Amino acid sequence: MIPPLIGLIPVAYPPVVMSTQHDSALMLSVSGARGIVGSSMTPAIAATLAQAYGQDLRASMGVGGTVVIGRDGRPSGAALEEAARAALTAMGFRAVLLGVVATPTTAVMVKHLNAVGGVVITASHNPIQWNGVKFLTAEGAAPARQQAQRIIDRFRATEVEAARALATSQALQDDSGPRVHVEKVLSNINVDAIRRCRFKVALDSVNASGCVAGRVLLEQLGAEVVHLNGEPTGVFAHTPEPMRENLTDLAEQVAQHHANVGFAQDPDADRLAIVDEQGRYIGEEYTFALAAEEILWRETQDNAANKSVAVNLSSSRMIDDVVARHGGSVIRTPVGEANVVEAMKTHHCIAGGEGNGGIIWPRICYVRDSLSGMALVLSLLARHGEPLSHVVEAMPAYAIEKTKTPIRPGLTDLAINALADRFPDARQDRQDGLRLDWPDRGSWLHVRASNTEPILRLIAEARDQTSAKAIITEAADLIGAL
Repeated sequence: MIPPLIGLIPVAYPPVVMSTQHDSALMLSVSGARGIVGSSMTPAIAATLAQAYGQDLRASMGVGGTVVIGRDGRPSGAALEEAARAALTAMGFRAVLLGVVATPTTAVMVKHLNAVGGVVITASHNPIQWNGVKFLTAEGAAPARQQAQRIIDRFRATEVEAARALATSQALQDDSGPRVHVEKVLSNINVDAIRRCRFKVALDSVNASGCVAGRVLLEQLGAEVVHLNGEPTGVFAHTPEPMRENLTDLAEQVAQHHANVGFAQDPDADRLAIVDEQGRYIGEEYTFALAAEEILWRETQDNAANKSVAVNLSSSRMIDDVVARHGGSVIRTPVGEANVVEAMKTHHCIAGGEGNGGIIWPRICYVRDSLSGMALVLSLLARHGEPLSHVVEAMPAYAIEKTKTPIRPGLTDLAINALADRFPDARQDRQDGLRLDWPDRGSWLHVRASNTEPILRLIAEARDQTSAKAIITEAADLIGAL
C-alpha cells in the first residue's frame, strides 16, 4: 500500500468517505477508467489513478517531468482534475492544466510541450453522471496494452484514500491548446482549396470540449458556421453519443440552413458523426472511410510506398474497399483505440480508426481526432466538387446489424469454437473473440465477450440488411442453444 498524500492543503470539495475496496462499478480497460461521479468515480479515485500512472512513469524514466492535464468540460471535471494534479505534483511532476480542451488537443499539447505524458478527465460519450480518467504517453498516444495493464494493476494494489489534500504549488496553466491544435491541422491541409468553396457547416459540439477548437478550425477554413450547443458549459443539450437518434436537431438545422454538411462531436471531441446536405445522418462508419479516402489520395499523389491503414475488428469493411482502390493494405486489431495505435506504430500506418467515428491521423496526433476528420472531409468535398450525398453514394455500401446475447460463465470459449465449426468456409481471426470473414460475399461476423456484462456482443455486416440479420440470427441461435 502506498501512503496517503500528506502535508498538503485541504481541497475545496468535501471529504470523500468510502471503503478501501474499489467500487465494482468502476470500469477499467485499455481506454482508462470510467465511473459514476460521487460513487465509483471520485476525487479520491482520480488521485489514486494519477498516482498509479505517475508510479509507472517513474519506473520507466526514473525522473519527473511535465504532465499535461485536460478535461472535457463536465461540471465534475474540475475536482477530478485538481485531484490528479495534486497526486502528480506531490510525486515531483510538473503538472500543466490545459483547461477544457478536446482529448486530441491534449495529445497535441503533450508533444508541443515536450511532456512525458498526459491525463484527460473525460467519460467520452457517456452521459453527464459519468466521468473518467485517461492517460497518454510521451508520444501523445493511448498507452499500449502492457502499460495500461501495469497502471491498472498498480491502482488495484492501492487502497483508495479520502481525497483531502492539494499540492501546495500554484497551478500551472496553458490555454494555447485549441490554437496549437488548429494550426497543426491547417498546416497539413490545402486550406486555400477549401476556402474557395465557401462551405456552410452546421456543427453540434454538445456544449463540451470541442466547442472552441471546432468552430475556430471551420472559420479558419473559410466556412460559415451554424453552431449548435456551442458554449462549453459541460451541460449536454442532448444525449451526448453522436448517434442518429441524438442528432435530429443537427439534421434539421442542416436542411433549414441549406448547409453543405453537418458535423457532430462527442464530449471529448475525439469522435465525429456526419450529416449530409439533405439532413440525412450517414453514420459514424462513414467518418473513417471518407477521411481515409482523402488521406490515401494524398499519399498516392506523393507516391508513398506504404499505404497501410489500421482499424479494429468491429469496423465496416468499407475501409477494405477504399484502401484496396489505392493499392494499400488493412491491418485489423482488437477493439480499443490503444490497440489500433499499437498496430499503427508497428506497421507505420498512414491512418487508423474505428467505426465509431474515430479517425487517427499521425500527422496530427495518435488519438482519434474530430478536427482532423472535419478538415479531411471538407478537403474531400473541395476536391470532388460534388455534394456529400453524391460522394457517399459512390462509396461501397454495406448493412450492419448489432446485438448481444447472454452467455453463462465459462461458456465463452465453447461458443467461439462452436461458431468456428459452424462456419468452416469463413476466414477466422481470433485476436479479440472471433471474427469470421466471407470476402467473396462481402460479409463478416464479429463475436466478442463484453468487459462489463455476462454477454457476447455480435456484429454482422453484409451487402444488404436481410443478409446481415440472417448471419446475426444464426449465430445468436447457436449460442443460445449451448
